[in-house]
Amino acid sequence: MPGVTVATDSTHYLPRALADEQGIHQVSLYVGWQGEPERELEMDGFDAFYQRLGRDPELPITSQPSIGDFLAVWEPLLEAGRDVVSIHLAGGISGTCEAARQAHGLLSERGLGERVEVIDGETACGGTGLLLLAACAAARAGADITAVAARVREARAKLQIWFCLDTLEYLRRGGRVGKAQAWLGGTLKIKPILSLEYEIVPVERVRTAGRAFERMVAYARELSDSGADGWVVQHIQAGEQSQRLIDRCREIFDSEPVFTSEVGPVIGTYTGPGLIGVGALPRSLLS
Repeated sequence: MPGVTVATDSTHYLPRALADEQGIHQVSLYVGWQGEPERELEMDGFDAFYQRLGRDPELPITSQPSIGDFLAVWEPLLEAGRDVVSIHLAGGISGTCEAARQAHGLLSERGLGERVEVIDGETACGGTGLLLLAACAAARAGADITAVAARVREARAKLQIWFCLDTLEYLRRGGRVGKAQAWLGGTLKIKPILSLEYEIVPVERVRTAGRAFERMVAYARELSDSGADGWVVQHIQAGEQSQRLIDRCREIFDSEPVFTSEVGPVIGTYTGPGLIGVGALPRSLLS
């Protein structure tokens, strides 16, 4: 029975060392200003990008991988005798998963479709990262492609994730506001708290950064109380606030995070600097 390899796109933002250690294969999205597209996976740090994002009146352009990009990652794995479970960014905010499905269709024409499972993670960033780690745990234990995919779907059903933004302006400009569209009728000077369930879902609006932070702490407490104890914190250019949230979460969960990291430019284009997020699922799904 061939082993299973886990693949994904670049919008999970696991620490690179952790992704490499887990043997996760990645397909990069593209991001950059007009005429300057870069593979997100090849960017050396995010500070310069976010500094320009904050001052440039033009929004960067993001684009999904090509069908060929997916095949370039999957085909060597198939040739090596590996099956592939490929988990991707929510279809409600990106065409990435649809492109992966089109690539899968080409493999199906060659009789290889059963060896690749494409899954819409219906999440992004830390949520995708947790799904990937759940898949890797199942694959390491010897699960076949069907069982690894089932573990991912079980993890997604139990995953919960919230994030707060400094402003709705970037979501508005980028057209990714989803079900929070109604919030655009009023002032943008709120601190929106959102979730991602296939598309952006509004949770709550608060007036101050301090109140938003305390709501994130309260949400972490709810996660812990529900048994979702495998937790993550991510941020964008908000290192001090995220460290405060990590410290509070350590007290709440009485454990270390599964991982923490900064969200990269493809997602950051639509959220802007200042994001902090927390999410969790039962740690048992990661072992």
